[in-house]
Amino acid sequence: LLWSFVLGFGGAFISLLMSKQLARAGLRAARITQPRTADEELLYRTVQYLARRLQITMPEVWVYDSPDPNAFATGPTKNNAMVAVSTGLVRHLDEQGVRAVLAHEMGHVFNGDMFTTTVLMGLMNTFVYFISNIIARHIAERNQMLAFVAYFFIQTVLSFLAMIPICYFSRRREFAADRYAATAFGADAMISALQGIDRFVKAARIQYSTQDALATMKISGNTKGWMHLFATHPPIEARIAALRRPA
Repeated sequence: LLWSFVLGFGGAFISLLMSKQLARAGLRAARITQPRTADEELLYRTVQYLARRLQITMPEVWVYDSPDPNAFATGPTKNNAMVAVSTGLVRHLDEQGVRAVLAHEMGHVFNGDMFTTTVLMGLMNTFVYFISNIIARHIAERNQMLAFVAYFFIQTVLSFLAMIPICYFSRRREFAADRYAATAFGADAMISALQGIDRFVKAARIQYSTQDALATMKISGNTKGWMHLFATHPPIEARIAALRRPA
């Protein structure tokens, strides 16, 4: 159990500590330190304003090239984070919509969602390793080769199932981040941003005949059937409905 704990939490926290570097490595991104265009000024000043409002260290602000209207936040702590925005977000949303999305991401940063998700992942990983080892050891008493195969098979299946509570937690945190965006810039601004993203998703599905127009971060959340259990984001309709409900 102790070894499973070390493996489970060790891997999760190493990923958290390296999250900013890993995110940048997978993107063609440029950091904004001195805004040079109106779009960069909008992104940088909004994150700066929100950081001051929340009394946290201003996250790094990055822009990456992608047609999808998307944004995400990552980093080990709320005082050591980054916010990355796609070029498509600025292209498809108005200024208020962009500000609302940035407030949503800053809500994730302030709430420590990256850290709490890492703890949950570490806990799930610990159970996956522990249960896989226990079953494999029983099988090994009869057949070493079968135990080796069973270990990796069981670990794969359990890792897949462990994503269900992790994704459920992620969907809950999306609602919380939406609420912060509504507090910062008004519910209408966040609703408008979500509607703009939804229009892009529907247009992309028609154009490319795909069921997942926004694969990156699964921001649309519009998965079908049992696959919704593995969606990291709730359906956009559900998020808009939550924003419209009285506080």
